Amino acid sequence: MAPKQQRGEATVDLLLDTALRVYAASGRQGFTVNAVTAASGVSFGSLYHHFGSFDGLAAALYIRCQDQLCDPVVAAVTRCRTARTGVQAFVKAYLDFTREHRDVATFVHASAYSRYLAAHAKEVAAAKETKFAAIASWMYARVAAGEVAVLPDQMIEVLLLGPVAETAHRWLSGTYEVDLDEAVRVLPDRIWRSLRAD
Repeated sequence: MAPKQQRGEATVDLLLDTALRVYAASGRQGFTVNAVTAASGVSFGSLYHHFGSFDGLAAALYIRCQDQLCDPVVAAVTRCRTARTGVQAFVKAYLDFTREHRDVATFVHASAYSRYLAAHAKEVAAAKETKFAAIASWMYARVAAGEVAVLPDQMIEVLLLGPVAETAHRWLSGTYEVDLDEAVRVLPDRIWRSLRAD
């Protein structure tokens, strides 16, 4: 790799790392281009060169954080042989990641419906589809085997992800008393019952 390319990649990583730290420390209100450039020491021009806009930086950070969340979840699910154990693995891996990587999980949950994702919707959707393709393929095989109910793809996603994401969101917000260990005990079988074939 050429030195100029290495410097460019290092600058991108620095901006993404700094943006996450700024968001974790200051929340949505403090997540500004001025805060990120001041904390990173990277110029406005360089930020815009690499990301096109501050929204572009935020969308890139969301994709990176989503990737970090997806990797252990996908690995946990796709190792499982049955739908039931896969659902159990999904819940545990998702909530374990949330507990262990609070800043990353907070950014993912807080950004899900933000304007910067809307501005980069195609890019974000393509990244999500790529990451979740392995789980989708794994789930289709369980549908075909008669373990999982035949449902529209979006309904399977909502039934699997919805309760887990809402639990994580509530825990991250600190507004609700949520016990992640209890969620790991309770949610897998409840979610499994909603997905299993009759």
